[in-house]
Amino acid sequence: MTELTSSFNRTLVAHVRKIYPDLDADILSSQIVEAFWPEGKARRKRGQHPSNTRWSEKDALLITYGNSLIDGAHKPLDLLYDFLLRYLKGTVNSVHILPFFPFTSDDGFAVSDFRSVNPQLGEWSDINRIAGSFKLMSDLVLNHVSSQSNWFNAYRQGQAPYDRFFFEASPEDDLSEVVRPRTTPLLQEVETVNGPRHVWCTFSHDQIDVDFRNPEVLLEFLRIIRLHIDNGVGIIRLDAVAFLWKEAGTKSIHLPQTHAVIKLLRTLCDYATEPVVLLTETNVPKAENLSYFGNHDEAHAIYNFPLPPLILHAMMSGSSKHLRRWQRGMPPAPLGCTYLNFTASHDGIGMRPAEGVLPPEEIGRVIDTVKDLGGLVSMRTLPDGGQSPYELNTTFWDAMSRTFKGEDAYHLERFLCSQTIVMSLEGIPAFYIHSMLATPNDHAQVEKRGMNRAINRHNWDYPTLRGLLEDPQSNQSKVMAAFSRRLGIRKKQVAFHPNATQFTLNVGDDRVFGLWRQSLKRHQSIFALHNISDEEVSISTADINMIDDTHWTDLLSGDAFDSNTEEITLAPYQCRWISN
Repeated sequence: MTELTSSFNRTLVAHVRKIYPDLDADILSSQIVEAFWPEGKARRKRGQHPSNTRWSEKDALLITYGNSLIDGAHKPLDLLYDFLLRYLKGTVNSVHILPFFPFTSDDGFAVSDFRSVNPQLGEWSDINRIAGSFKLMSDLVLNHVSSQSNWFNAYRQGQAPYDRFFFEASPEDDLSEVVRPRTTPLLQEVETVNGPRHVWCTFSHDQIDVDFRNPEVLLEFLRIIRLHIDNGVGIIRLDAVAFLWKEAGTKSIHLPQTHAVIKLLRTLCDYATEPVVLLTETNVPKAENLSYFGNHDEAHAIYNFPLPPLILHAMMSGSSKHLRRWQRGMPPAPLGCTYLNFTASHDGIGMRPAEGVLPPEEIGRVIDTVKDLGGLVSMRTLPDGGQSPYELNTTFWDAMSRTFKGEDAYHLERFLCSQTIVMSLEGIPAFYIHSMLATPNDHAQVEKRGMNRAINRHNWDYPTLRGLLEDPQSNQSKVMAAFSRRLGIRKKQVAFHPNATQFTLNVGDDRVFGLWRQSLKRHQSIFALHNISDEEVSISTADINMIDDTHWTDLLSGDAFDSNTEEITLAPYQCRWISN
């Protein structure tokens, strides 16, 4: 055994002992290696050390369902591939296709078969084709499976190994502290060949939580990760991973074993010959979210969950006060890690990350404004039995249709400003397809499906959409053109590398949210200024420490500035990327 191999084994065994202290760590470690590197698969001799080379300023990601585009004749994944090549090649280089497996509910997140592509979308060859042209992200829905899956049916029949795959509890257990993202009962009684059992359901009664206390569950998910990697997936999204490990009498969120499992996955990915990035999905307050970086030995990337509610508030209020204060307190991502920045996703705008950042009265103003524009509010159950707003349900395009003052003539400009902030921040920018397509709220789908989140999950008729994109007067065409132009400029700026230096500017006016970015080698600086108000604003160049004797150019407008420039003016909702 070489020293390098020994180092890998020691690290793996240490993770296993933290997760399963009562099991033979050497035997289980061997099983883990066999599951992740089956016969014919080789691993790296040296693990990848943390570095900032896994991503660059060229990275931008599209988030979409496999069937966001339909026409009644072609496979949706065929249409998605056409859309990506026709409209987004050169604009984004990565795509997150939300769960593309057979499912029974929650638009894919109640998976019934982890090894197949939903035939209503396409097949593995369609996934492979997209992965051949774009970096592909897939979902590892590892907290739960469908109540109608083969796994759960086998559990109810007492068939090994699935008879020990699901988390059981008793109504008599102390579950008072369990953190819930939903209002449905936590436990569900089901009939099995061994009598009635109460199974744990974090999200819904169609989503039964698996039991990672059984190492066979871990091994099976490692085989599923290998299937994803072998089909071209380069980014693994760990869905709802914060709830992975449960214990009665605890909050059953962020438990030490959960972090240990992620560390184990990170070790395996760092020794994989394929480039694999782990992304954790933890829609929780700031400190809890940041914990998933670990000591740069857990997630490579985490969602920047506070951004959506904070940008929403800033654009509605016309004040960057709370956004700026929060951003000042955000640490740079550790070496080898980065943030995934976004304003909208397939879910709503999560409000838990705003806790302790936005005052309750400001949260109330946002909620009231979202209701006024036709949006909805989803609730969660608190440990004391009460309820609290969990997320706001609206497309971000419609969310930008008004401010606290009401509607005005700046809908498009305000929306583009909100998205440009995402492009300017440290991290990788990600955009939901319905943001890039200026999709309005789909109230018909909410009524049809009885689900708040359906408001933001429209299925575009592809021929209709193409007609709109070819009409320069449509909102869809205007927004897509702006995205393409700004992201095209962005990917050429080394100061926008996801790990380039970032400093939050104090420009003396809450109507402007400003950032200073500097490239890793200090060759380029960019002052990213965003007027988030409906008023013209002028700021002093002295307030942003613009270096004398250097020519500066706004990359977005072409305007030039030099040492004689005393003020920079921004029109309502104008953004400037002023670069040397």
